[in-house]
Amino acid sequence: MKVTSVEKKEKSTVELTIQIDAAQFEAAVQKAYLKSRGSISVPGFRKGKAPRKIIEGMYGAGVFYEDAINDVYPSAYEEAVKEQGLDDVGYPKMEIVEVGKEGFTFKALVSVRPEVKLGTYKGITAPKEEPKITEKDVDEEMKPFVERATRLVSVKRKAKKGDTAVIDFEGFDNGTPFEGGKGENYDLKLGSGAFVPGFEEQIIGMKAGEEKDLDITFPEDYHADLAGKAVVFHVKVNEVKESQAPAVDDEFAKDVSEFETLEAFRADLKEKVTQRRQQQAQADFENAVMDQLVEDMECEIPDGMVEVQVDRLMDDYAMRLQGQGISMDDYMKMMGMSPEMLRTSARPAALKQVQTELALTAVADAEKLEVTEEELEAEFSRLAEQYGLKVEQVKAAVPAEDLKKDLRLKKASSLVIAEAKAGKAKKKAAAKKTEAAEAAAEEAPAEEKPKRARKKKTEEPKAE
Repeated sequence: MKVTSVEKKEKSTVELTIQIDAAQFEAAVQKAYLKSRGSISVPGFRKGKAPRKIIEGMYGAGVFYEDAINDVYPSAYEEAVKEQGLDDVGYPKMEIVEVGKEGFTFKALVSVRPEVKLGTYKGITAPKEEPKITEKDVDEEMKPFVERATRLVSVKRKAKKGDTAVIDFEGFDNGTPFEGGKGENYDLKLGSGAFVPGFEEQIIGMKAGEEKDLDITFPEDYHADLAGKAVVFHVKVNEVKESQAPAVDDEFAKDVSEFETLEAFRADLKEKVTQRRQQQAQADFENAVMDQLVEDMECEIPDGMVEVQVDRLMDDYAMRLQGQGISMDDYMKMMGMSPEMLRTSARPAALKQVQTELALTAVADAEKLEVTEEELEAEFSRLAEQYGLKVEQVKAAVPAEDLKKDLRLKKASSLVIAEAKAGKAKKKAAAKKTEAAEAAAEEAPAEEKPKRARKKKTEEPKAE
């Protein structure tokens, strides 16, 4: 292997021209022949026994070139990248320049870790909300407790909206009952929209024991057998029930909580709402700080680096779906999405994650942040406890260098956030709005989990 040229390209890419000499290529061609000859039939020879020259005479001198090239170029590429001291961060694009008995030459477009010019990373100002909890907020927090304690009570009056009518019903199409149109003692909450339009409205005003025929026309977008049809439902109301909420007092508080008084219960709910909103406000503040850090840096990110992160997001999402018993193929069918559409939807989040990782790495470099062996071991133990695994299992699944890198980024993030100030957002002209800012709304926080080691992939070149 010999690197004959190194040329810097745009967006943090480098083009290497790599030459494989005749001896190395000949060895690869011979290896390809030995591997393939068993599947090649040649008249006059038993299968797998035909000499290489005979096969090349029949199919051309380059019959084994493609397999030989695909065998040689990955290791040649890795060796060339190492020799040139390049920090490759994406999948290389390969192009065969020439190939023959003298060997072959190929070009590799390498995505390299880009240079980052940090802006301000200490003392970033970002907006932070100070939650103000009102009595109305506490009322909203209490609603689920009231709803769970609410009872349905039978009443002897006409049904009104909000009541629950217990009904028997049967639907007829031109006098003939249709499938799925019958029910007995069905609890129908009037106004819920659970039945087709016009049905619930005609129940309102009926009393227990009353029967009635309802004229109903199914919507045009209903399922094929009944779409747009005019039918009749015969309905009998067996019972009318109304919701009776409990009195919200000290007795109520005792029934639904560990508190003796309503005042103490409300104070506890207020404290919980306050904590939750403060946590959300802090999370929003930290996200805004990271957005500002990314927005203020200068960096040309290679597309290949983003594609690698898209692959990681796809792998992680597939694992989460699998944990729910759903395959990625089935998910895409349910959502009406193609793999390309799914990758496109993930790209903004992948870009944001790459930008944040580059910015925090630059901060860690600037501050000379390092991770000690004690900190690394403590993190292995924490992950083991979190996922119910043994430490040795976590170490087998998570490369130490990857975990050390993550911890270093967390240190950088903690430093930036600790130095940040709550205040008004930094104003930017709309024309200068970055792709990172647009991507922020798309990103959902990923669950922390042990990472798996991933192999690099390349675009396989084809022999001419």
